[in-house]
Amino acid sequence: MYREYIGSFDMKTIITIQHPQSIHHTNGMVGSQTDWDLSELGIIQADNIAKKLKEELDDSYLLYSSDLLRCKHTADIIGKYLDIKPIYKKELRERHLGKACGKSVKWLRENKECEEYTADDRLFSDAESRRDVYERLKPFVDEIINNQQNIIIVSHGELLSIFNNIFHNQSIEIKNKIYPSGSVSKYIVDGDKRVIEFLGDTSYI
Repeated sequence: MYREYIGSFDMKTIITIQHPQSIHHTNGMVGSQTDWDLSELGIIQADNIAKKLKEELDDSYLLYSSDLLRCKHTADIIGKYLDIKPIYKKELRERHLGKACGKSVKWLRENKECEEYTADDRLFSDAESRRDVYERLKPFVDEIINNQQNIIIVSHGELLSIFNNIFHNQSIEIKNKIYPSGSVSKYIVDGDKRVIEFLGDTSYI
């Protein structure tokens, strides 16, 4: 999804990156807030993303990342190419799925305690709801939108879907598409205007 946008001199760019392939994508385990690293392919994909960003970006950026290993590893690779030290934020962690952490996806499907029909439903009593994630993420998003610096964010699929809700002032009840691992999205903030330049671009990997 692309839009051509010509803004003012003081506009800023926010680039979001969903971490590339992680070991939990290959072994049938739940990702959530378990600390899986990138797979061998994921490391190659992160390197490709970093090389293309280095070719494209002329301005300076701040680099924020989830503090979970698969995102930290991605951010470390990007930071090396762009000569930026990543800032790790707990707010950017994937949604916590409670007792499903450390279990297989099969176990989750067979043992979930609740279906998720609304943003307040939780798969397990000790899990986060989508609204919980919205509430922990929103202060961070408000902060980066209101500052004057360009931003790169490395995070997780569902977290970045909720980022999209906040960016557009959408209700958390709207479930945005979760794009593939390794995909890159670009947002423009120009005063009160908020524009998506592209979403879920997998050509970077």
